[in-house]
Amino acid sequence: MAAASSGAPKAMQGATNTEVTSQAYLESNKVEETKALISELCRQFYDLGWVSGTGGSITIKVHDDSIPKPQQLIIMSPSGVQKERMVPEDMYVLSPSGSILSSPLAKPYPHKPPKCSDCAPLFMKAYEIHNAGAVIHSHGMEACLVTMLNPLSKEFRITHMEMIKGIQGHGYHDELVVPIIENTAHERELTESLTEAIEAYPKTTAVLVRNHGIYIWGDSWINAKTQAECYHYLFDAAIKLHQLGLDCSSPSHGPNHSFRGVGGGDWNVNLSAKARNLIANHDTEPARRCIVLDIEGTTTPISSVTDVLYPYARDNVGRHIYATYATAETQDDIKLLRSQVQSDLEQGIFGAVPIPSDDAGKEEVIAALVANVEAMIKADRKVTALKQLQGHIWRAGFQNNKLMGVVFDDIPEALEKWHALGIKVYIYSSGSRLAQRLFFGNTKFGDLRKYMFGFFDTTVGHKRESRSYVEISQYVGADNPSEILFVTDVFEEAVAAKAAGWEVMISIRPGNGPLPDNHGFKTIQSFSEI
Repeated sequence: MAAASSGAPKAMQGATNTEVTSQAYLESNKVEETKALISELCRQFYDLGWVSGTGGSITIKVHDDSIPKPQQLIIMSPSGVQKERMVPEDMYVLSPSGSILSSPLAKPYPHKPPKCSDCAPLFMKAYEIHNAGAVIHSHGMEACLVTMLNPLSKEFRITHMEMIKGIQGHGYHDELVVPIIENTAHERELTESLTEAIEAYPKTTAVLVRNHGIYIWGDSWINAKTQAECYHYLFDAAIKLHQLGLDCSSPSHGPNHSFRGVGGGDWNVNLSAKARNLIANHDTEPARRCIVLDIEGTTTPISSVTDVLYPYARDNVGRHIYATYATAETQDDIKLLRSQVQSDLEQGIFGAVPIPSDDAGKEEVIAALVANVEAMIKADRKVTALKQLQGHIWRAGFQNNKLMGVVFDDIPEALEKWHALGIKVYIYSSGSRLAQRLFFGNTKFGDLRKYMFGFFDTTVGHKRESRSYVEISQYVGADNPSEILFVTDVFEEAVAAKAAGWEVMISIRPGNGPLPDNHGFKTIQSFSEI
């Protein structure tokens, strides 16, 4: 293997201990193992149709526990090479900043001179922005065709498919959104638009390139590969649903509202009689594309939360933590609580008590955790650490039929009407996404999640801050924030949503708190008024 320049590579020059270690890292077995891994994966991807005709590429960081990910070396496949015939010696080794440290030797005709992947600048952006551990570029037919279903769309959207669970940060009931950028004549010219897409969609782990393929990244090669397989499956499913005249972005995957079947038949004939009546009674096409709902005091009586859910969590917190103490989930809950309590102590928050280290013993740690959680519940704290733990406690209650989601009687009919009109419904609550799914999945009206496209909690931001609503706007895909209606019972939340450009209505329900005089918002007492 030849160095990219004469003498030692620039990143390896000098005689300090760090640089000597780096030289050892460059020559380590881990580097050679990563090269061999890329060769193996490219053969597999070739069989899947992702890297045929020398197209596509893959890059992986050389994992070493002693080296932080941003400082790990990068192995990258070459350009213009038959991917199924590559060998470890064909790989390039790059520094963390992207400079070539070593390159493969030239091979005799008919092989072309070695050249690092044309995707290198795009790969480096995924490493830089998301601290990825691996990036895959596929030319799979599914990834190409799915961008052609709607030539004007800047996004691919799909929901309620099992394989969505394989995409980082998503569950079955979530709407998966993948940005689409336009193709260019040369791969490197995509760098700017790919960067803009990554920044505009901070939750995405992939970017589609129209008529071209897809870039997918993960925190490791396993994560990137798993997601790549799930993305291609979902693209294939979307194409087949489209061919059947069905809508992949609808929770029920019902008829596509823009699709006309064989012989020009209208999609409306396939809807239920009730849905057709709901649409027929709606005088005009809805001006809004999305409706975002609060839960407590909006879809649900405040009393069902304060008098049932909160006490259940409070009464079972100690039992739950003790029974699940050793699980990764509960240890993560404890880690979040420790961080929150430390912050509370520094700020002098009333009710916060120190949590001892694990060395103090399980019982001591749990006792302190229970004291803090009880204080947070009593103060109605809207913090992620509490809400995440509550969701896990409530899950057991719903599974054991000790809890049920309570919604006002007008909610199911309104959800069905909006669904029939093609309006997407989301939930934004301080309760965790898990808790929201459990709540709407277990009501006396059945599972209402079939009408919902996604769930947002405080991980997206505080509900009284306008930037949280700006973030949600980017996710739900509204061309204009005014196309989103937010319904809440909290005046401060209404103000924040309005500042983000949303339409806002305030819910007046029994038990809700008073509103300021001359608050200026439209109020409703039932969802039938929307």
